This record gives sequence, C-alpha cells and structure tokens, in this order.
Amino acid sequence: MDLGLLYSGGKDSTLAALVLERFYDVTLVTAQFGVTDDWEHARETAADVGFAFERVDLDRDVAEAAVERMLDDGYPRNGIQHVHEHALEAVAEAGFDAVADGTRRDDRVPTVSRAQAQSLEDRHDVDYLSPLTGFGRGAIDRLVEETLHVESGPSEEIPKADYETELRALIREEHGDEQVRAVFPDHTQTRVTGLQ
Repeated sequence: MDLGLLYSGGKDSTLAALVLERFYDVTLVTAQFGVTDDWEHARETAADVGFAFERVDLDRDVAEAAVERMLDDGYPRNGIQHVHEHALEAVAEAGFDAVADGTRRDDRVPTVSRAQAQSLEDRHDVDYLSPLTGFGRGAIDRLVEETLHVESGPSEEIPKADYETELRALIREEHGDEQVRAVFPDHTQTRVTGLQ
C-alpha cells in the first residue's frame, strides 16, 4: 500500500517514515506554499535516508490566513494547526492509500484529534496514521540517537522544510523581523543528515 507522509526533513517525520516502511511503500511528501524554495531541503534529506519524495502545493490563501491568525494571537500555534490540517487534506487528495505525519504524544501543535482523523479517512477513503503519538520526548530522542544523524540548532539557522519557514518568510515580508520574533518563540529545530 502506498503511504504519503508529511515530511519536513526533521527527526520526527524521518523516524515516522522508518517506523512505517515495514508495512507501507512510503513516499515523503513536503507541502509548500511557493513562498521559499526550502522544500528542497526535505528532498535532499529524503534522498539521504533512501525514501521516495514528492512535493505538494498548498493554497497560498491558507498561508495568509494562518499568518493573520498568528499575528492576531501573538503566537504561532493556531496558525500552524490550520496549515497542518490543510496539508493533510492535500496529501489525502494525492492518491495515496494512507497518509501520515510525525506528530508525537507531547506535541502541542500540530495535533490531529480522533474526530479529525476519522473525518479525513471517511472523506478521502484513506487511512490516517500517526505512528509516534504513543512516544514521549525521551523515547523519541533515544530512538533518534540510535538511528539518525541529526543537526540541531535555533529554528532560524537550521535548513528545513516545515510550515514555519514559509510562514516566517511571509511575516518578515509584510511586517519585518521584529514581528517574526514577537510571534515565534526561540526554539530548537532539527534536520536529519543521514542514517546511522
């Protein structure tokens, strides 16, 4: 069965792919708005870890609505959740038998509720999988340490292909760096550079 996994090139989505590859033909799918070319970082990482890769284009209006929401809220949570739901829909419409993501038990955002998962499955006749939702941060970190080479650092410095990169770019373009810093708290991101 063919599975499309939302992919950023980070440790969580890469670990999810490794968990699922025993049961599915996994294609790593990066969703992008066309704001930047950062999706290419995910394509490179997919090649480094040996998975097929596709890019899916998202509706730019969704990104702009997410940015407005983040600016109104003063934090990124609801905007990123909105984008994640749109991205799952786009992957579900791409012809896969199943869709998945790398969300974990401890994630605050994005998350997919049971009702959202069932709705996605019913409307698109796909299976939705989130193989890491039973794993806490410590377990994830230990598994990653055993299986992946990872670079980590401040979000602004790590080349990656998550939603945040393009949303930051849109905010920067319209409102400047100060507003980006006001909306996005400092945090660490990862990028996988290969398998152990």
